[in-house]
Amino acid sequence: MSTTTNTTDIRADAGSPYIDIVREFDAPRERVFRAHCDPELFAQWIGPDRLETVIEHMEARTGGSYRFVQRDPSGGEYAFRGSFHEVVEPSRVVMTFEFEGAPGHVEMDTSTFTDLPGGRCRLEIHSTYESVEDRDAMLAAGMEGGVTEGYAKLDALLADGAL
Repeated sequence: MSTTTNTTDIRADAGSPYIDIVREFDAPRERVFRAHCDPELFAQWIGPDRLETVIEHMEARTGGSYRFVQRDPSGGEYAFRGSFHEVVEPSRVVMTFEFEGAPGHVEMDTSTFTDLPGGRCRLEIHSTYESVEDRDAMLAAGMEGGVTEGYAKLDALLADGAL
């Protein structure tokens, strides 16, 4: 198993309702795309290390929807839901994302998966929030740590051939 040196670049410019994430993976885009759309794989890597993820449903297709719950060891639960507005395999996913603990604060995520030389992939995510305050609340909730830890888990799945 190889160790990755890929970093997660998260950019949130002051005064704008956007977050941009760029991450490269040492795997072909088809595998990285699949890890984002296959419920069994998605549950293995999404979010912070301390949380267990249970996918209630996930239909990663244009017009589909999803809902998953993350549980921490102390019994806390955090549920998320959304709709897939566009799924173009293996290059693009446009979807909403809503934390049920803050209903009505929905973000729109556009994820682009790009082939890189050497069988690698670049993932670029542009998240649009309804307001700067919503975006700032997401950052304050620890989103950066969850994304970074999640992608480290995805690196391990990709490296050990689990997908």
